[in-house]
Amino acid sequence: MATVESLIINYGYFALYGILALGIIGLPVPDEVLMTFVGYLTSTHVMNYPLTLMVSICGSVTGMFVSYTIGSKIGQPFLLKYGKWLKLTPKCIHKVESWFNRYGMWTINIAYFIPGFRHITSYIAGTSGMNKMKYILFATTGAVIWCFTFLLIGKLVGVHF
Repeated sequence: MATVESLIINYGYFALYGILALGIIGLPVPDEVLMTFVGYLTSTHVMNYPLTLMVSICGSVTGMFVSYTIGSKIGQPFLLKYGKWLKLTPKCIHKVESWFNRYGMWTINIAYFIPGFRHITSYIAGTSGMNKMKYILFATTGAVIWCFTFLLIGKLVGVHF
């Protein structure tokens, strides 16, 4: 986390965007901790809250869309064979598929709040041939709710402590 913190302090919004996008794709980034920390920085006026919210949403949606595109282009057999490099185990893939079967598109919104699922739902949405525009709508809605929630938590912690 020290490296992530340093990147945010030194490169600000560009680092936030990139780290969130790469974290959503599957790099090991503590997304919730990052968002809470950045929310705290908005309380100290190091970062601007509305701009931080917009950049966070854009970074999250970018990561989700890249993952969706990868899933749609390479398909499930590739994910089952090489997904281990992104922590996409067959067990996890099948679990997310069952969530899609049970909850449909709402899985994308719910998954933002479940570490690990957030990363894999995009790939599975792509491999399953989910409609791209519907996917973007649900991914963006989920990103707005998720980013707002964790930024607000960080901001409130900063204001009260």
